[in-house]
Amino acid sequence: MGDDVARPAEGRQPAAPVSRGQIARRVRILRAASELGAREGLASVQMHDVAKEAGVAIATLYRYFPSKPYLFMAVLEWHIEQYLGGQENGRENLAAAEGTDAAAEVADLLITLSVKLLDSPLLASAVALSSFTEYATAVPARIDIVDSALGQAILRLLGADEASETDRSRARLLIYGWWGLFVAMLTEEISTEEAETNMRLAARLLLTP
Repeated sequence: MGDDVARPAEGRQPAAPVSRGQIARRVRILRAASELGAREGLASVQMHDVAKEAGVAIATLYRYFPSKPYLFMAVLEWHIEQYLGGQENGRENLAAAEGTDAAAEVADLLITLSVKLLDSPLLASAVALSSFTEYATAVPARIDIVDSALGQAILRLLGADEASETDRSRARLLIYGWWGLFVAMLTEEISTEEAETNMRLAARLLLTP
C-alpha cells in the first residue's frame, strides 16, 4: 500500500504557514509537486517523493497538505496565483479601465489561463483528477471559490470594489463554467476554438446588463 493511501487526511485542517521559513517550505513543496506531476502524472507521484524533492520531512508535507488530491488542488491555485501575478506585473493592475468591455476582459483572462495550464498536459490532468475526488469532505473548511485569487481577479475586472451577492454569483458561475470548459479541452471533447467561443458567450450572457 502506497503512502498516499496510508496517510488519509482524517478530517484535520492543514496548517497555515506563518513564518518566512514556513512559507518558503510550502512553496518548495508546491514547486516539487508541480515538477513531478508534469513529468509523471498524478498516479505515479508519491507523497514521499514530493517530500524528498522539496527537501522536507514527510510529516511537514502532510502538515500543510493532508492528502495528495489536496496537494494538487493547491498546486492549481498556486499556478493560477503565479499567472495572475505575472499579468499584474505587465499592467498597473487587473482592474478594467473605464469604458472597456468587462465581459471580453474576463473571457480573455480565463481563455489565456486555460491555454497556460494546458501547456503541461500531465500536470493539467493531475489537478483535474484531484478535483474529482472527495478531498473537500476530508478538509471541509475550504474558502468560497469567489474568494480565491481567480475570483478576486474577476471581481476586479468587473470593477466590483464592494462586490454585491449578484457580482459574487456571476464570478462563481464564470469560474465553474471555465473549469468545465477547461476539463473538456483537456479530454479533447471540444477544441480550443470551441472552448473560446463558449467562454466568450458565457461571459457575455452573465456580465452584459
